[in-house]
Amino acid sequence: MTASVRYKPLELFIHILTWTLVFGFPLVFVDRESGFSWSKFIGHSIVPVGYFVVFYTNYFFLIPKALLNNKIRNFFILNFLLIVIVTIAVHTLWNIMTPPPPGQHYGPPAYYFYIRDLVMMVFVVGLSITVRLSKRWRTLEKRLIQSEQQKTDAELKNLKNQLNPHFLLNTLNNIYALIAFDSDKAQESVQELSKLLRYMLYEDQTDWIPLTREFDFIKNYVSLMKIRLAENVKVELALTEEIGSHIQIAPFLFISLIENAFKHGVSSTEHSFIKISITGYANGNVKCEIVNSNFPKSNVDKSGSGIGLEQLQRRLDLIYPHQYEWKRGDNKKQVYTSVLQIETNHKLER
Repeated sequence: MTASVRYKPLELFIHILTWTLVFGFPLVFVDRESGFSWSKFIGHSIVPVGYFVVFYTNYFFLIPKALLNNKIRNFFILNFLLIVIVTIAVHTLWNIMTPPPPGQHYGPPAYYFYIRDLVMMVFVVGLSITVRLSKRWRTLEKRLIQSEQQKTDAELKNLKNQLNPHFLLNTLNNIYALIAFDSDKAQESVQELSKLLRYMLYEDQTDWIPLTREFDFIKNYVSLMKIRLAENVKVELALTEEIGSHIQIAPFLFISLIENAFKHGVSSTEHSFIKISITGYANGNVKCEIVNSNFPKSNVDKSGSGIGLEQLQRRLDLIYPHQYEWKRGDNKKQVYTSVLQIETNHKLER
């Protein structure tokens, strides 16, 4: 057996069972009077042995070495020689093992059986090609799936690596703005930021985290953002998880939405509000609804540049394909709403 062909237990069992049935088929015609005879059994097994030789010569050698290497001409020439040689050998052995009784000549002429077995050998070659190529197709399909998964994992990792600097940059900009007029609050902000960075350092190493852990991160982030807010800004935060839900979720999914709300929902002169509600349900679904006053930034202000929402969209497409619904937009009352619903299908083992 060549190194390129390795049987799994099920495949090996199918091959053994198939050839056991082929070689055991003559036993079906054994009658009670004559009984079992090894000489007759061996004689009837000569033709199946020919099929066996043709099948596995193609399966292990001619198909991988010639057909799959685009040596089509060599493949057909070698198969022609193989079939002719095996057919002649089969009939030679048959005549030796089962000679007709003296003086009895009946039945079709000998060439009829040669033609029959030549046709059957060609059929066996076709069967070998089908089985061998189907195995190769399954192997290639598996490699393709693995390659696509590796590509997806690499892209997700890259998106997470982009998210962290983007998040850190926005937060540092906020702390920098505080330094100018309130150094005490700026110092408090640095302490809150250290909590967030500690969380990001550990949770960034895993694909799934408990929803409650993400809630803790969001609470710390909102607390950090509220430090620099004026009294005219009202922030409401509701984070709940139904009893028995035990949801796991991809980390840092909602931070871009919340960042966007603080970026566009706060005015230093006008009344502003931000309402954040995230709920985990017992069926594994998660709903994030954020409603905020809308004060779009001017073209001069490029902070954020919308990259966070673009990254979120791509992460959702990769992690939860066809498992999420995201509606967002503003209305005439200068209110921006973002509603993201996800079917997580991930729960903690308890």
